[in-house]
Amino acid sequence: MITSLVTGGAGFIGSHTALHCLNLGHRVIILDDLSGGFRDHIPFGAEFIEGSVNDLQLLQKIFADYKFDYVFHLAAYAAEGLSHFVRRFNYNNNLIGSVNLINLSIIFKIKCFVFTSSIAVYGAGQLPLTENMVPHPEDPYGIAKYAVEMDLKAANKMFNLNYIIFRPHNVYGENQNIGDKYRNVIGIFMNQILRKKPLTVFGDGQQTRAFSYIDDVAPYIANSVNIKEAYNQVFNIGADHAYTVNELASMVAEEFGKQPEIVHLAARKEVVHAHSSHAKATAIFEMRPGLSLKAGISKMAAWATTVGARASKDFEKIEIQEKLPQGWSSE
Repeated sequence: MITSLVTGGAGFIGSHTALHCLNLGHRVIILDDLSGGFRDHIPFGAEFIEGSVNDLQLLQKIFADYKFDYVFHLAAYAAEGLSHFVRRFNYNNNLIGSVNLINLSIIFKIKCFVFTSSIAVYGAGQLPLTENMVPHPEDPYGIAKYAVEMDLKAANKMFNLNYIIFRPHNVYGENQNIGDKYRNVIGIFMNQILRKKPLTVFGDGQQTRAFSYIDDVAPYIANSVNIKEAYNQVFNIGADHAYTVNELASMVAEEFGKQPEIVHLAARKEVVHAHSSHAKATAIFEMRPGLSLKAGISKMAAWATTVGARASKDFEKIEIQEKLPQGWSSE
């Protein structure tokens, strides 16, 4: 039987990827420290180990015990904007933790290391973003992701460790942590509506993103190890059509039968427009047309209504308070 490690498997994209790996017949071992995930997101049939990718002793034990065929590395704290203010935390979790896994994957002869990077590696540039562009990340989160990408390429060249890199963007859907006020704008909007709060938008709301429904992303990540043409390649993956944040706010409010009550906060430093081309992934993975944003929001809203609002907590490890965006300060 194929045995796969899924890091971050109690989180959002990780839990869905783990489920699809199970559906493909894998024995799935989930490693998650539950800092952003939840036990009830762990799919039935997966084996769960509570722990961190920074716990090297634990990692050494589970690699030796389970003899993994594949590693799906989805554990990360994926808050681009916040990463400016939690630089040490960002690099420890998103870079050093990844390197721990890469080292052990080399030592234990893993067949393929699947890594979820981000379009944050590109920075601001000509649209649409394509895989042949030279990345210029503008925040520590994107820098960490790109560093892991480069390390995987170096590990392949030196040790023949196969890899597949995905650069998803703005993924939303069931199991998202809607109580995290620092990331995932659709979840933030839904949580604010459920808590009868106004929707908060940074700046004028004219920044654009393409929002990707989870089932248009996770199945392809899980199945990628079965497609040899994907090995040692980088893929953008996600939705094609970009929307303004204002359009998104109206769409989410409409789904809940509300008129959008929007409070505009001070603009934060971020890439204004970001969407990518998916021609390469569509060709290699024979991808089906994705769910429309309206249909995806409807599915997520039904789930969010069932599970209810989550309390929004301040991030406790903020290292720099200077220039912290409005609404993020815990002081």
